[in-house]
Amino acid sequence: MIDFINVKKGFTDKDILKDATIRVNKFERVGLVGPNGAGKSTLFNMIIGETEPDKGEIIIPKNMRMGYLKQQIQAEILNETLINFTANTIPEFRKLHNEIDEIESKLTHQSDDSLLYKLGELQTKFESLGGYEITAKAEAALCGLGFRVEQFNKPMNSFSGGWQMRAGLAQTLILDPDILLLDEPSNYLDVPAIEWMQRYLRNFKGTLLLISHDRYLLNTLTNVTLEINAGLVNRYPGDYDYYVKQREIRFQSLHAAKENQDKLRNQLEKSINRFRAKSTKASQVQSWIRTIEKMNQIDVPDNLRYSGKINIPDAPASGAEMLRLEEMGHSYDKNTWILKKVDLQIERGDKIGFIGYNGMGKTTLLRIIAGQLDYREGKRVIGHKVIIGYQAQESTETLIPNQSIWTIVKNAAPESATDKDVRNVLATFGFQGDAIQKMCEVLSGGEKIRLAFARIFIKPPNLLILDEPTTHLDIAAREGLQEAVKNYNGTVCLVSHDIEFIRNSASTIIAMNGQMGIKKYYGDYDYYLEKTAADGVNANTESTVKPNPENKNKSKTKNKSQKSNSQNKLNKRERELKRQITTIEEKIANWEKEKSDLLGQIENNESGTDYGAINQQLQELDNQINSAYSKWDGFTEQLDMLNV
Repeated sequence: MIDFINVKKGFTDKDILKDATIRVNKFERVGLVGPNGAGKSTLFNMIIGETEPDKGEIIIPKNMRMGYLKQQIQAEILNETLINFTANTIPEFRKLHNEIDEIESKLTHQSDDSLLYKLGELQTKFESLGGYEITAKAEAALCGLGFRVEQFNKPMNSFSGGWQMRAGLAQTLILDPDILLLDEPSNYLDVPAIEWMQRYLRNFKGTLLLISHDRYLLNTLTNVTLEINAGLVNRYPGDYDYYVKQREIRFQSLHAAKENQDKLRNQLEKSINRFRAKSTKASQVQSWIRTIEKMNQIDVPDNLRYSGKINIPDAPASGAEMLRLEEMGHSYDKNTWILKKVDLQIERGDKIGFIGYNGMGKTTLLRIIAGQLDYREGKRVIGHKVIIGYQAQESTETLIPNQSIWTIVKNAAPESATDKDVRNVLATFGFQGDAIQKMCEVLSGGEKIRLAFARIFIKPPNLLILDEPTTHLDIAAREGLQEAVKNYNGTVCLVSHDIEFIRNSASTIIAMNGQMGIKKYYGDYDYYLEKTAADGVNANTESTVKPNPENKNKSKTKNKSQKSNSQNKLNKRERELKRQITTIEEKIANWEKEKSDLLGQIENNESGTDYGAINQQLQELDNQINSAYSKWDGFTEQLDMLNV
């Protein structure tokens, strides 16, 4: 089906593929795994022809319809309506549709047998391509991914980037291609949308190639795993869990063989050096040399298991009740309520996962629980001796690039903390010795997440609040964090789009549905799925009320007027939100430039530099930036609410 024959591809001094020979057979469902930057997306680009190999050949059968989810949508398409964009999956559809419309328009004014014959041909061709079913498929896919029917005729450019990518995913899925390539399709999806996509892809009949950090998708959708790492490609005939087990067995076996080979090589080299000058041993020496020359080099793959330590310290003692919300509601603009009449009790030891479509207020609720955001109505009661640790979505992004690990945690420490206390906390999260002087800008995603935790736990909390903690982490780092949260003896509230992370970290699920409130499930994620399936309820779908036919004609004009006024208000609010977001982003960019200039002064180490004043300015800028990010969060969440 797809053959890579001795393919080599590299960038500058890095080999992405080294003489790779790979075959993907027809109807196989292949998961591509490996460290970030290993070349998984480059392999996709070579399959679709956007990148050429440096050497070798890629063979794909002709006339294969290929579906590929691009990470950016063309600007000229963004003026189309959502439904038209999604339904136009095949370029030929648009041409055929326009020709049919043109002929039908002509036939309304004239009778022409040749036009009727041409119309029949076009309609038959359109039908054979599935054109008459494609709109229904598009509507079903859009609803499954979280769009609402009333949004179908909105232009694409009225949606945020994340929702545009959802539409792009819907368009790719309903294409029903022979070969489907998906590169991190869950990046812009929430848990309900991921579940819908997984169900859809289980019924896909073609050949699937999937790049993902989502273990749930890899385990439920793939039956072959290709590992790409250090230029090498290895094939495993099973899903992700099978791959992990077999890779470990292979790693241990190759490691032992390499040790034995190195030991033999050393012994032979010693014997050669010892007897090289003795004529009586000449033939034996030559035999030893030939033995070494015939040895095949054993390449031991990198150990991809997460090696960083995330050992969360024990939680300080607290009362039985950690926090309580009573009739709590919040609105950013006093008109649109993000949350309404929320009653929630968090007990000591709870591990709560919050799920729901984007825009339902998950981040807003976490920020209110954490005390980072004021609410409009109701009560928030904190329990006895409760200490809150909050990690926001942008926590790793707010780490200052030019500061060291030591400086970042030291600056977050309470005044009573000694240098020894700081070192102990850093050691707990795997930073020891010279490593504590590493600059933040050179840290990996996993190291940054450990540093963000160290910054929190320099003042140990007993109520840990995590908003999308797995963002930008590879699979190994996600597994390490998951294990740490699972073993933590404190209380945890978390939002994550990684289903396996929720499944293995949360023992209670709260489903959120915006103004319709929240529903608590006293069990893990699998229990939540069982209950919602048994009840026949989609916890994230609004119920609809059928109008009374007798009142339909009476209210038609009134409803039309109200709808128009409501839409005008929404458009005005949407424009205002976008303006506010743009203003904040410009301010943040300016402040970041000021920070960069100040850090440059420190690096230049010029005489007469007032380092105390510069540090004070840097602290003020950090406060301004953090405050701006908080406002930006609020505005973007409101914008998402308008687009949901």
